[in-house]
Amino acid sequence: METGSRHRTVRRVLRWLRVLRDDLWTARADPLPPSVWLRWLPHGVVCLAAFGITVGGTAQLGDDGHLNGGAAFLIALGQGGAVVLALWRPIAGWWLSLAATVVGAAALHGRLGFDEFTWPWTATGIIAHLLVLLLLALRVRTRVAVEALAVTGLVTYVIEGLWGAANYLPTGILTASLSVVVVVLGTALHGRREARAELVQQAGITAEERARRTLLEERSRIARELHDVVAHHMSVISIQAQVAPYLVENPPEELKENLEGIRQNALEALTELRRVLGVLRSEHPEDPHGIGGAADGTAPHAPQPTLDRLDALVENTRAAGLTVSVEVSGEVRPFPPGVELSAYRIIQEALSNVLRHAPGAIVRVELDHFPRGLQLRVINSRPEPSHALGSARAGGTPMGPSSPGAGHGLLGMRERAAMLGGTLTAMQTSHGGFVVVAFLPRSGGTDHPAEPLHSDSAPGTTGETSR
Repeated sequence: METGSRHRTVRRVLRWLRVLRDDLWTARADPLPPSVWLRWLPHGVVCLAAFGITVGGTAQLGDDGHLNGGAAFLIALGQGGAVVLALWRPIAGWWLSLAATVVGAAALHGRLGFDEFTWPWTATGIIAHLLVLLLLALRVRTRVAVEALAVTGLVTYVIEGLWGAANYLPTGILTASLSVVVVVLGTALHGRREARAELVQQAGITAEERARRTLLEERSRIARELHDVVAHHMSVISIQAQVAPYLVENPPEELKENLEGIRQNALEALTELRRVLGVLRSEHPEDPHGIGGAADGTAPHAPQPTLDRLDALVENTRAAGLTVSVEVSGEVRPFPPGVELSAYRIIQEALSNVLRHAPGAIVRVELDHFPRGLQLRVINSRPEPSHALGSARAGGTPMGPSSPGAGHGLLGMRERAAMLGGTLTAMQTSHGGFVVVAFLPRSGGTDHPAEPLHSDSAPGTTGETSR
């Protein structure tokens, strides 16, 4: 039992020595911050004090201590230099001050018999070490400051109490007492500064939280308005389209199909609207469900249309009166969800533009799969009124005149492509049609932005326009 107790004591001592080494055996930089009012005033005062310590220490050690001029100057320079060093590296400055004191005490030890002299700490040495301890306590943890104070007291006791000398004025107790006062003062100021910094940080966090709460409230208000107005009207449209065939005796099949198409589009719009409302009401719009994004950084919003739903999109467009064909080339490989979502949205917006601006046009959607990414084109011919009229006579939905858009369609498509590191161009063809060409890299923007592989399949392009 006694052996085990000794082992535990030895382990505790070794652990304490390791902590002491980690705290005090370092020269890490910890510069004194500038003052709030006069930025470099504290540094100037400390440097002036260091100069006075060097001059005064040289005179005291040389005149009263009977040391030669060179040795006196070097010891005093070490004490003054420790004060300056403590401005940037407080622990290294403390070691230098302690070493200069030990060297000075050893140099004076054999000369103390001539007359009484302050030993082992000289007057300038006490002032220098107190300044160093203050600078150290202002910037290090309390434990480190207490350790430095304890080592200072231990060195003083060893020199004055164990080694000793004859005919001198002892300064060990005075130095230890003043060192305790200085360390307590420096630790209190250090704690006050940390508390003030923490208050400023908490105030910043509070302001940020207030701004975030205001943003969430605004988004919730927008979500409520969308739900109360847009969602209500879309629901009414869906219900009316479902009920309308029963209000007409023997309605034609074409009317039933068109009304069913209106109902399905209204339901899809409601589904997308619910997704948008979920994003608006979410505290983290990039991850409204709190389950983390996909590997490519996209949020797991549901539903997220991908290229698997392209056939349904094309069928809806055909039901609206357009002639649409789809051509797929290359080896079809799965893309990251963000790339497929953007590809789907670009094609959807391009087809919507054709419906608005080129009623009756013939549209060709081309998807080229490459190892580096996906290139897609949406090419439409010029509007053909006769085609629209023929479609109406054949039982299709008659196309009306082109309707002006909001002008943000192409901007939104370009933003989607640029977000993934891709490119998008929209041009008018020489035959009066329009082409949208986009290239989306497979990496989804994690690599360098890619250029389209080729866009020469849009013949006769004349220049970029806006829709």
